[in-house]
Amino acid sequence: MPTAIVTGASRGLGLAVAFGLAGQGWSLVIDARHDEPLSRAAGSLRGLLRPGAGLRSLAGDVTGGDHIARLVAAAQELGDLELIVNNASSLGPSPLPALTDYPLAGFQAVLQTNAVAPLALIQAAATQLDRAARPRVVNITSDASVEPYEGWGGYGASKAALDHMGSVLGVERPGWRVWTVDPGDLRTQMHQDAFPGEDISDRPEPDSVVPAFLALIDSDRPSGRLRLSDVGVLEKAGGAS
Repeated sequence: MPTAIVTGASRGLGLAVAFGLAGQGWSLVIDARHDEPLSRAAGSLRGLLRPGAGLRSLAGDVTGGDHIARLVAAAQELGDLELIVNNASSLGPSPLPALTDYPLAGFQAVLQTNAVAPLALIQAAATQLDRAARPRVVNITSDASVEPYEGWGGYGASKAALDHMGSVLGVERPGWRVWTVDPGDLRTQMHQDAFPGEDISDRPEPDSVVPAFLALIDSDRPSGRLRLSDVGVLEKAGGAS
């Protein structure tokens, strides 16, 4: 069974992706900052695992080197690491401040979670990925990395850094597939935190994009940045991999 590491998998998109991968026969290493919601997620996922697939759930902060090492060790224990999904993210201060008012300590924390931690995990897992039959890295980004939305400067800058790292990594590791994926606006707690008090019920649920995500990781589409909505369109049209 191939193994995937999915960060930030106790809720939202991370949990939806983990459910999709479990249904496809993957072994999983999942994490989140808090133990209780992660334990609930793991309990739900265990009922979906295929025979022979394994699951490890590790609560912790992706910005911690010890936690990263534990994730990679758990993947090695399950064997055949083929996929990393860097989904864990920090929105930063809420309500979203203008850049001229952005607390620098908060900005550093957002960069640490959204850009430094994904690279740390990739570095720690690189040897395993180099041995994989079909190594894949998916970095979850946002349209805020390319659009100048008011108030989104800190978060957007961190995701722009993630975008560029993914592009460079795709060149440096031509044997891997490195996709930087914008899932679109979804009905998640992070999105609600960005718009406190507003009704976001018109946004689609995270599981709505999982079929496109699964189609992507099953493809040999070249490394690069893309929107999951475009993957669905191209797959339906029989587009190039």
